[in-house]
Amino acid sequence: MDLTLEHDFADNLPALALDASAAPAPAPALVVLNEELAADLGLDVDWLRSDEGVQFLLGHALPEGAHPVAMVYSGHQFGGFSPRLGDGRALLLGELRTTQGLRDLHLKGSGPTPLSRGGDGLAALGPMLREYLVSEAMHALGIPTTRSLAVLTTGQEVLREEGALPGAVLVRVASSHLRVGSFQYARAADDMMLLTTLTRYAMQRHHPDAVHAEHPPLELFERVVAAQARLVAQWLSVGFVHGVMNTDNMTISGETIDYGPCAFLDAYRPQTVFSSIDTGGRYAFGQQPVIAQWNLARFAESLLPLLADDEADAVAAGTAALEAYVGHFNDAWLDAMAAKLGVPRDTEGLQELVVDLHGYLEASAVDHTTFYRHLARAARGDSTAVRNQTLELERLDAWLDRWLALAPDADAMDAANPVHIPRNHLVEEALAAAVAGDLAPFTGLLAAVRAPYTPIEGGERYAEPAPESFNEGFQTFCGT
Repeated sequence: MDLTLEHDFADNLPALALDASAAPAPAPALVVLNEELAADLGLDVDWLRSDEGVQFLLGHALPEGAHPVAMVYSGHQFGGFSPRLGDGRALLLGELRTTQGLRDLHLKGSGPTPLSRGGDGLAALGPMLREYLVSEAMHALGIPTTRSLAVLTTGQEVLREEGALPGAVLVRVASSHLRVGSFQYARAADDMMLLTTLTRYAMQRHHPDAVHAEHPPLELFERVVAAQARLVAQWLSVGFVHGVMNTDNMTISGETIDYGPCAFLDAYRPQTVFSSIDTGGRYAFGQQPVIAQWNLARFAESLLPLLADDEADAVAAGTAALEAYVGHFNDAWLDAMAAKLGVPRDTEGLQELVVDLHGYLEASAVDHTTFYRHLARAARGDSTAVRNQTLELERLDAWLDRWLALAPDADAMDAANPVHIPRNHLVEEALAAAVAGDLAPFTGLLAAVRAPYTPIEGGERYAEPAPESFNEGFQTFCGT
């Protein structure tokens, strides 16, 4: 296939790009290929399935002129700053030029790099399939996300706490892999030329019109603040828990990235934590809006020298832009909730209605996803299902009376509230089967989450909450 991999990032930001190459794969095999995404990228599906295509996906048979690199960045990880992180088990192969602009082609689990910090640089099949599955679900839900083009096994085992596991590589696609940590690295190095170049490059990749704004760096910051506020509001609307919201996992594009220990709520509990390493609950479900703003404050600190010559003026400008986050988040959250409740966004008393609803949801611990589907049935005149979910009937009935008086649109609710999310018990079941050699559960679940709003005849299990016994002590792991 006639293919060009550009090296835009490596050319423009050589200080953030270290030459690297993919490790050999002794017996590679294609496990899953995203044919729709491949077509969008202008890639030939039959060629990708060929031996040559498989080698390309593993980062070996690259087109002439390709320049794969490991990306350097810093980051606050669980609140502690690490001045030099980067792609320890990942590789930016380059960029594909598409009708939507440049798209990064990036490998995860492709072997050690100069940034591996003693790690093996490898990945196991289960975590790579988790990212493929959940990122596809998020895309189908309309939530900005990196995408997964393929997962391949390498024929090499990787050693983890649970023993030897099949090694695998994820091929990830993103509008870029620029992150808050990229800017933190430039600022920590006190390299103003790098910081200026990085800021200009980020604008060119994601907000080209911002280059002509009155104050381009401030304009970039304001747009990232708004994008991240919208993103986190969308996460909350579907019960998504990212699990590892470090600053190196917050993109400048506003796309969700890094699905290591992610999961979805069953019962609505804001304090829910799934990640085994989040022992203090820093990244709990209900903490995510606060953490996003904290991360953005670190972004503002990195940009301070570009916001004004005088430090006090720079702090004032950054603070004002950061404070706008709360308004952006609340607007996006109420947009999402109005859609979920089937009422106009300008409904009088909407915020109070939403706050009271979430008080009920927390008190009753009902299943977050099925509640809203049952609520649509109540909008059609049958409240049996939604009432059968709870013992808090008096509280629910009082809220239902207020909501039903607004004449909610049940059809609009069905289009806003998913039937299918990647239920944690189904994800674990599918991954365990895949690692054992049976892809059928994974394939079935993938088909369900790609059609989140459409019930599947005979596929009711994809919509059902987990058994209570499953949720006792359930944890997710980052896979490293």
